[in-house]
Amino acid sequence: MTDQPPPGLDVGEPTIARAYDALLGGANNFPADRELARYATEHIPGLRESAVENRKVLIRGVRHLAGEAGLAQFLDLGSGLPTAQNTHEVARARNKEARVVYVDIDPLVRVQGRQILGGDEAATVVTADVRDPESVLRHPDVTRLIDFDRPVALMLVGMLHYLSPEIAGSVLAAYRDALAPGSHLFITSLVDTGLPAQRELARITRESLEEGWARTPDEIERCFGDFELLPPGVVHTALWRPDEPVAADELTPGEQLGMAGMARKR
Repeated sequence: MTDQPPPGLDVGEPTIARAYDALLGGANNFPADRELARYATEHIPGLRESAVENRKVLIRGVRHLAGEAGLAQFLDLGSGLPTAQNTHEVARARNKEARVVYVDIDPLVRVQGRQILGGDEAATVVTADVRDPESVLRHPDVTRLIDFDRPVALMLVGMLHYLSPEIAGSVLAAYRDALAPGSHLFITSLVDTGLPAQRELARITRESLEEGWARTPDEIERCFGDFELLPPGVVHTALWRPDEPVAADELTPGEQLGMAGMARKR
């Protein structure tokens, strides 16, 4: 586990990216992040499993985007810290020409991510606030790799629930408007179907990180705007194009905490 931060980095407060890394058993986190992960797992049944499921659905989604959808440009918003099978690794397995920009507000993501990427000229990590689409879309490292006149895979995997209801609509609309026809939007989010564990997770996240809103399936679906929602629609992450059959009526507590969906711009 990491305990010595890069110079100038304040790690006294937990961050989204590092707490998620701690849930996944990663090494790029600090005591405050591990304490938040410990506290949350004690109160939320299946939380660690849910984090793993979210990572699995990212991999399945990227495979589809780079493979069947034939996309070669990926903008991964709120990407978090690098872990095994990153977006660029999964995409390149299907499309060797894939270009990937990771965006996260945590400066440690940039430090660690660029170390992992090394001299990769077709992938980079940008420190920016996803809630400010203009700063993201105009960032020179984004425009260097992403041509918005061509189809783009825009990903908000595990990010939507950190956008408050007051700004989510306008933020997502700005990103959708920037995309060319043929682009895809891939979203996963905490969901609220009335289960206490779902609402408790949102409460703990908001209490500890000042952000965290679970949404109903209908609210998640509206985030795709007028994009064409692809099968199987907005469903629990474990049910989104699983590698092996999953019984919808036998989901574990962890598998019921989040949902995923993907849509295409006509």
